[in-house]
Amino acid sequence: LALAVRRSNALLISHAGIERERTNLARYFSPNVVEQLSGNDEPLKQVRTQDVAVLFADIVGFTAYADGRDPKQVIETLRQFHERMEREVFQHGGTLDKYLGDGLMATFGTPFAGDSDALNALRCARGMIAAIAALNGERKDRGEPPIQVSVGLHYGQVVLGDIGLNRLEFAVIGTTVNAASRLEALTREFGCAIVVSDALVQQARSETSHSSADFALLVEQPAQSIRGLEQP
Repeated sequence: LALAVRRSNALLISHAGIERERTNLARYFSPNVVEQLSGNDEPLKQVRTQDVAVLFADIVGFTAYADGRDPKQVIETLRQFHERMEREVFQHGGTLDKYLGDGLMATFGTPFAGDSDALNALRCARGMIAAIAALNGERKDRGEPPIQVSVGLHYGQVVLGDIGLNRLEFAVIGTTVNAASRLEALTREFGCAIVVSDALVQQARSETSHSSADFALLVEQPAQSIRGLEQP
């Protein structure tokens, strides 16, 4: 009887550990990716280079919005924002890399490259803008001010892998990541919601599932010098 109880406890502890791992994975990856990783997390441990789409999203003017406002209201706004942004990332097969206060970073093509990574990133960005428009309708009904979101997208080579020692820390780093962040900042200069690099547009056009609607609202601009990049 004692042996049976011991085995039962060990099984429960093991099951709890597996569920914790799945929960941790679900914080970052879309459900379909979690299913693959929960059985074998080796892809996270393999440090490698890979072409991915990187997306940065940010609330415009959030510092001014938060200044002097009730902290609970500020946090609630952030929760509303992140909930909808996270939903769009996962619906489009992306990975939620990290929250950045009033912004976030997501990648498409991690940890596994897909057939439509650039397209998924572009569609996610448009989905984010639509989601915020819907949210602003709800906020207006509650007498709350609207929020404005800006998105930057780039496609290129990154270094990725698990850099954690005692806990999972899946990292995506490199010039492509830095460029995507700086493209997001360019939305203020252009007065638009989304700035997409030519590299991502060209990759998206090469992916077989694209349609003309994916690029309908894009307007080509002159090449821009981006700090940290040799070529505009």
